[in-house]
Amino acid sequence: MFDDKDNLSFCNDRYIKMYNVDPAIVKKGCSFSELISHHMKKDVSSNDVRKYCEKILNRAKISKITSFRKNISDGRTMHIVNHRLPSGGVLVTHEDISQQTRDEAKIAHMAHHDALTDLPNRTLFHIHLEKDLLNRDPEHHLAVLFIDLDNFKGINDTLGHTIGDDLLKTVADRLLSCISEGDTVARLGGDEFVIIKTKIEQPTEVAAFATRIREAVIAPCELSGHHVVVDASIGVALAPGDGIDAGQLVKNADMALYGAKASGRGTYRFFEVAMDERMMARRILELDLRKALVNGEFELFYQPLINLDREEICSCEALLRWNHPENGMILPDVFIPLAEETGLIVRIGEWVVRTACMQAAKWSDNVTVSVNISPVQFFKQNLVQVVMSALAASGLPARRLEIEITETLLIQQTEETLAILNQLHALGVRIAMDDFGTGYSSLSYLQKFPFDKIKIDQSFVQGLTDEAESTAIIRAVTGLAGGLHMTTTAEGVETEAQREIVTALGCTEMQGYLFSEAKSASDIAKLFVEQASAISRAA
Repeated sequence: MFDDKDNLSFCNDRYIKMYNVDPAIVKKGCSFSELISHHMKKDVSSNDVRKYCEKILNRAKISKITSFRKNISDGRTMHIVNHRLPSGGVLVTHEDISQQTRDEAKIAHMAHHDALTDLPNRTLFHIHLEKDLLNRDPEHHLAVLFIDLDNFKGINDTLGHTIGDDLLKTVADRLLSCISEGDTVARLGGDEFVIIKTKIEQPTEVAAFATRIREAVIAPCELSGHHVVVDASIGVALAPGDGIDAGQLVKNADMALYGAKASGRGTYRFFEVAMDERMMARRILELDLRKALVNGEFELFYQPLINLDREEICSCEALLRWNHPENGMILPDVFIPLAEETGLIVRIGEWVVRTACMQAAKWSDNVTVSVNISPVQFFKQNLVQVVMSALAASGLPARRLEIEITETLLIQQTEETLAILNQLHALGVRIAMDDFGTGYSSLSYLQKFPFDKIKIDQSFVQGLTDEAESTAIIRAVTGLAGGLHMTTTAEGVETEAQREIVTALGCTEMQGYLFSEAKSASDIAKLFVEQASAISRAA
């Protein structure tokens, strides 16, 4: 406490210890300037005594209460508050807030950095980008590179989250090793990273830089005894050509990344104006797709499968069509990927199963209906419950429903997949592997699960007349299926010659344009009538 003449009138022991000052000097009657001089000699303060005293005393006399933080030479931070007294003197409180300051700095760091990799997070990335764009040399370009790890989810699910986290940290370190001073690497979340590349003289430099990034990422690494390899898709947007606004640049880099993924992944793509046009068209399609189910715009077509021994329809594959009110009939390869990406496939898939069962219940009792199930649909909905509900509502016997899956689904979460398939099988539902032979490990899955049917991919059927390898593969598959008591369907049979060959090779069924293209529910019903009449006449 200082009196109205700025002389010390009181000082407690805590102050003496806090600043390690001499109690023989810091005592009643010591002037404020003498106190500050003593602090300077103790190397606690390095300010000019006169100027510092004038600033503090003037501040204390102007306001009733003033406060400030002061960093001292030993690294501590003090919070000092001056309380002006009615007598004209000043009461000063000193608080050591060093730990609080460190905690605040830590919290501020955590708010702007990714907890796993310690890279800047999305918030700090945008701050850096805004700053870099503002300070960009007009003679140089700036690039934003969005990086997405390919097949990271598979590694994370298969090897565990600990390995996944270690992989993300490894990738972060490798990305940091690729950049130069002034560049920024950030993690946006999940397996998404972004780099701000500054001081680019020629856009061609970015292509070389993107290649270097991918080469760094794909280099194998050993993580807890596991040999792990991951690839990367990269989208690039350049300022000023692709935008000088941070939001626009980020949007364009994201679209370029989407283009890289659509190109097969494991590559990089630069933003193009056409990408924006395609993305706008995609957004419109997504909005229309969200309304399609409510508006009753979906329809199931059915393509018959022919039993080669009896030469009659034994099953029909349900194929989804979208009757768009403006664009007409839209095929699945256009809208199914979008439905899977947005999660709409879950509701659409449930409608397909329910509708297929309802319509098939009206067919002859010896004709089954097969429904394709996508991996997204398989894992994001309670498929067993959906199937049970559809069968109960339609009255269709479980033996007349066939679920078709691809090897892609089997690769993912194998144990969970097999558990669901076994539950369906226990209900009496038939399970078929579609596009058999196109994967690298199809045979191994036949040991893990008792499929009822194998559908031989049409690429082998189409090569029958010209390629001896196709004949050998189909013969091997039919022989294997026969030994395992499985039905075999030859897909894509378009000529009489192909029909004769697949029959001779032992295929049980065929499917293709030779007999019929996919037909609407009403037309397929007419086909059943025509077949029944033909059988009756033959008898």
